[in-house]
Amino acid sequence: MVDLSKYDQHSIGKLFDFSVLPKNTNEASIREGCRIAIKYNCASFYSSSPFWTPVVKEELAGSDVLVAAAINFPFGTSSPAVKAFETEEAIRLGAQSVDTVINVGALRDKNYKIIKEELKLFKEAAGDAALTKVILETCFLTDDEIRAACEMIAEAGIDYAKTSSGQFEGPTMEQFLVMKETLKNTPVKLKVAGVKFPRPQNAYAFIIAGADLIGTRAADQIIDALPQLREIGLVPTYKPD
Repeated sequence: MVDLSKYDQHSIGKLFDFSVLPKNTNEASIREGCRIAIKYNCASFYSSSPFWTPVVKEELAGSDVLVAAAINFPFGTSSPAVKAFETEEAIRLGAQSVDTVINVGALRDKNYKIIKEELKLFKEAAGDAALTKVILETCFLTDDEIRAACEMIAEAGIDYAKTSSGQFEGPTMEQFLVMKETLKNTPVKLKVAGVKFPRPQNAYAFIIAGADLIGTRAADQIIDALPQLREIGLVPTYKPD
């Protein structure tokens, strides 16, 4: 569990993966997003596809912000082999963290053979070169489907289970807690994306509830809101060791 009392305005950036809105993406927005990620000390900066990875790598050079890319974003409907190839390409271009979207239709059909195959190939393609994160898109799933997906993610050795792509409805707290409960005895970490407005309050609520990372296009706004949320008591006071 993250103890927010141990994070100051700078170090708290490592709880956030930053990105820009995919539909507005061009080279200028990618470069500006990378600069914001460095300024706010974020964990990673994500582009919406490996196409932008060389630009991200160039902008993040010399920083400790990870070069990250989304795979098969945002629908996740390609075959397992295509997803694996896209993952390999992202890592060849310099990605250090990769998020892929689970095949929601196959999951809802209980076609677990396909889900297990795509997770296995995704993990193999990433190897030890990059963190692996799998997006569930919880807004389209029942609690039982969320549980089944999390169990397969753990079985495949994926590093993070992620609630959403951020392109549709975000997760409810109840859905996040289903993920947390399912994965409690595993090494899989939890990432939340698609945080609803008001984003600062809700983002910190998910962290307090057990999220290890927040994926968001509003990391700068959420981090800037930290002093105010501390002042009113929604986030604990900073108490360094």
